[in-house]
Amino acid sequence: MTEDGSTGRGVGAGAALPQPSAGVHDEQEDEDAIVNRISLFLCTFTLAVSAGAVLLLPFSIISNEILLSFPHNYYIQWLNGSLIHGLWNLASLFSNLCLFVLMPFAFFFLESEGFAGLKKGLRARILETLVMLLLLALLVLGMVWVASALLDKDAASRESLYDLWEFYLPYLYSCVSLMGCLLLLLCTPVGLSRMFAVMGQLLVKPAILEDLDEQMYIVALEEEALQRRLAGLSSPVDYSVVELEQELENVKIFKKKLERRKKASAWERNLVYPAVMVLLLIETSISVLLVACNILCLLVDETAMPKGTRGPGIGNASLSAFGFVGAALEIILIFYLMVSSVVGFYSLRFFGDFIPKKDDTTMTKIIGNCVSLLVLSSALPVMSRTLGLHKLHLSRAPRESDTAKPSANGHQKAL
Repeated sequence: MTEDGSTGRGVGAGAALPQPSAGVHDEQEDEDAIVNRISLFLCTFTLAVSAGAVLLLPFSIISNEILLSFPHNYYIQWLNGSLIHGLWNLASLFSNLCLFVLMPFAFFFLESEGFAGLKKGLRARILETLVMLLLLALLVLGMVWVASALLDKDAASRESLYDLWEFYLPYLYSCVSLMGCLLLLLCTPVGLSRMFAVMGQLLVKPAILEDLDEQMYIVALEEEALQRRLAGLSSPVDYSVVELEQELENVKIFKKKLERRKKASAWERNLVYPAVMVLLLIETSISVLLVACNILCLLVDETAMPKGTRGPGIGNASLSAFGFVGAALEIILIFYLMVSSVVGFYSLRFFGDFIPKKDDTTMTKIIGNCVSLLVLSSALPVMSRTLGLHKLHLSRAPRESDTAKPSANGHQKAL
């Protein structure tokens, strides 16, 4: 019997009740941190592949002009068509790997918890992720096989999957590139119209007929009045605390913009902003003009259509009638179209929630952004060539074995 009248056995029984262990929570947090780190690494690799796919097109154009300018230079003999062609093959391979393997793995690995009945841990999550990837691969390949069988009138295509590597996987990636090209055609006009507003937010506008000191004085008075209302020093008002805090935050943001405009030099206000706007106007006009000319050529001249592997290889002919200057202009326009397409993508209402925010972006949203940028970058060469910005042919002349490949049942498929 203790001093408070209770028995020692009762106290012991109460102390023996199971309590949640802090080590279990720490282990779960460490496991989640490892999963997030792996997913972030895969996203970083995917972004690197996207950047490489975008940079390969300007690199190919520059290499072609360098080989034309110095055809017999010993120090640039390593720069040849085989190297460029191999880099494009690697870009296509890693794009397929990221799009169909790494990004689905990152998503399923992030959402996995392990099958019921198995011991929880990284192994269980990896096992569940691999099973989900297998099921997804079977589903996608089945859909591609059905689509190919419906489009192909030959009944033998419904009986064999012998051409999985030679036909179905390139066909699947071509479908993804087609969707990315359609997305680019939708995003690029929106981005071209939004580029002026975006640059206007990033640059300092000229202060024409504006008194910045007076505006800052008025903003400082508004900020002080709002702070007094929040502190309860003034008479009661109808505004709630949340509305006052939001209004105070907007005033502070506007005050920072005014301070930045005041600190900017006269060169930045009166020269940089007009020069950038004029440059954007020129690039937009040239882009629209080139697209219009190429569309008219496609409508009038049938030989202007892209012919696959036909045409001069790298180092044989210049891409522009203006030589190196024209090639440099094409590179600038390609980068401008890519930036405009990204701006237009995030400006669309459906993809507006995909915009990353500092310290407030989930891993699922990061994966979605990486997949979107990878699709856009994979479709950029196709759209550039379709619009007449890139006519360099990197592959060799078509061989008979490449155009028609017999399968095990005698069926031939041409891609």
